[in-house]
Amino acid sequence: MAAGEGIEIIGPAGDRFEEILTPDALHLVGMLQREFGRKRAELLAARAARQQELSAGGTLDFLPETRRIREDPLWRVAKPAPGLVDRRVEITGPTERKMTINALNSGANVWLADFEDANTPLWENMITGQLNLCDALDRTIDFTSEEGKDYRLRPDDELATIVVRPRGWHLDEKHVLVDGERVSGSLFDFALYFFHCAQRQLDKGKGPYFYLPKMESHLEARLWNDVFGVAQAALGLPGGTIRATVLIETIPAAFEMDEILHELRDHSSGLNAGRWDYLFSIIKKFRSRGREFVLPERNSVTMTAPFMRAYTELLVKTCHGRGAHAMGGMAAFIPSRRDPEVNATAMAKVRDDKARESADGFDGSWVAHPDLVPLCKEVFDAALGARPNQLDRLREEVSVTAQDLLAVAKTPGQITEAGLRNNVSVALQYLASWLGGNGAVAIFNLMEDAATAEISRSQIWQWVHNDITLDGGPPVTRGLVEQIIAEELGKISAAYGGAFDAARFEQAAALFTEVALADDYAEFLTLPAYERMP
Repeated sequence: MAAGEGIEIIGPAGDRFEEILTPDALHLVGMLQREFGRKRAELLAARAARQQELSAGGTLDFLPETRRIREDPLWRVAKPAPGLVDRRVEITGPTERKMTINALNSGANVWLADFEDANTPLWENMITGQLNLCDALDRTIDFTSEEGKDYRLRPDDELATIVVRPRGWHLDEKHVLVDGERVSGSLFDFALYFFHCAQRQLDKGKGPYFYLPKMESHLEARLWNDVFGVAQAALGLPGGTIRATVLIETIPAAFEMDEILHELRDHSSGLNAGRWDYLFSIIKKFRSRGREFVLPERNSVTMTAPFMRAYTELLVKTCHGRGAHAMGGMAAFIPSRRDPEVNATAMAKVRDDKARESADGFDGSWVAHPDLVPLCKEVFDAALGARPNQLDRLREEVSVTAQDLLAVAKTPGQITEAGLRNNVSVALQYLASWLGGNGAVAIFNLMEDAATAEISRSQIWQWVHNDITLDGGPPVTRGLVEQIIAEELGKISAAYGGAFDAARFEQAAALFTEVALADDYAEFLTLPAYERMP
């Protein structure tokens, strides 16, 4: 379907899609793609060049050319915007209808409305998600479950502030072509939400707010800042109307926190410690560099590992020195309604994690489930008291070097057969769900998203290609992994019973084998996965 002005929609029509895919909204999409598409491509090429340097033995360090920005004590980001002053609890989740209502009603201060890692980029998901956000802001959203349970929004003053996470710079939206080429998924998600909902949010006394994922440099933040300027002018909104929190979830970005805040300073509302993608990034960037950069199995790497402590301490110090919020990481535990013992153990770990973050100076933290909101709130209430945040805690005693950030080898833990099997099982179950349209999946009482699947397959690739031997067991070879894939599929089939979709799991196993064992490492598993879905 041609949408005019060289814009073509090749995704199928759906109920009410025309309310989102309006000519004026698509005009903004096309304008942003034409103005910034080439720069986006250049920045993605720069990522690839940097990867080649690292694979050839290079390293990362703080940039000498931006030292003046880091050492200038005077500059600050914009003051916190309405709805983003107190962020002690943030809940994350995809923009499907029931989740939208539950997240807004959860008691959290902020809802990260996710078009990225907790979402599958099915065409229907991307457009209905935008519709759900419009309906939520208009208070016309409702949902009735198959059991007859009704879901309705609480009063506006009890709802979480909406902060939208668009897709990262690396992803396309294949169902929309601009001048014959796929549009950037980032620009598509941003433009549609901004066009339809910026004024809706402003009318409620807040504004259009975003979480920006997967960035690897301050130049990528500069691109977002330029996009914001053009979009605000196109809608006649003042500069600084948009606010954005950047996820520091790649190891290159950890060396450019000051610079990222500086690029976005009129639009900045802080940084977030995106812990799972950060682990994925470290594995990916140094995947072929031998044992020095091989992490223990996923579940044994905690936030107290020296390199993770360095990363989070630096993030708090950097943010507060610039007047920006420092947001803690995800508590992925999903409470069980059947196993109080599992709950008690896991809740104690969540409490310890949030207590560490609040003691370190973080202004708030993330949870994946509404049942965790009260616990996180209780911990941060104890730390904050009547204050809305901890921006006054400057952490001037913190000193972090490049060597501290790269001290992967100091991480305690082992690589066991159980850890290998867990990586395989989680990734297979997640990918089967992802390919079916669900990107936030409860597996073994944890809410898994694309980041944890990325860690799982990347660790296996790294172990196979760096001659790693399991603790007390055989070397990790392609043959061993293929054997375990078959065995874990059998266990999953038995556990799922009649709910086991053999064709879907066969597709997931083929995809997992490709991204975990092929000699050529896929930068993101979502790239080949996206091509496998309609």
